[in-house]
Amino acid sequence: MRRADAPELARLLDDPRISATTMGIPSPYTKKDALKWIGRQGQALKEGTMVNFVVTLLAGGALAGGVGLSSISGQHRRAELGYWTAAEFWNRGFCTEACRVVLGYAFRVLGLRRVYATHFPRNPASGRVMKKLGMKREGTLRRHVLRRGRYEDLVYYGVLSSEFRRRVRSRTGR
Repeated sequence: MRRADAPELARLLDDPRISATTMGIPSPYTKKDALKWIGRQGQALKEGTMVNFVVTLLAGGALAGGVGLSSISGQHRRAELGYWTAAEFWNRGFCTEACRVVLGYAFRVLGLRRVYATHFPRNPASGRVMKKLGMKREGTLRRHVLRRGRYEDLVYYGVLSSEFRRRVRSRTGR
């Protein structure tokens, strides 16, 4: 993502429906927020602690969302998967498709053995994405995070590299 993309990123993320269901996206989301986020990506990638990808449409290249791996631990060979999709692209499979590619990257390129993700119980659509990816529900972390002045539960999912590889082989017949 380039600095020139900041206005479009800010437009898409300045949607209260997105910030309400994510941990790290503030509301309102401004061009300044977008520039700050874009500016941090190079250093995080260099440090190996985080990698983020933008989701774009094949036809025209419009920005549709983002998928990333954070809390990357080389020692434990694990990372947290996070994602968002612009509201205008909800329920079209873009998020699941993009997350599947990023999981492949996590296991094949980064050599991770485990990827986990969480969602708020009030966002079941995110849980459906996790299930489609072959992630298994591992439990609920009760009143685990403080978000907008309220302690909230997080539903926790995880997938192991061996499970992901088996699932890919069964889908492709290889």
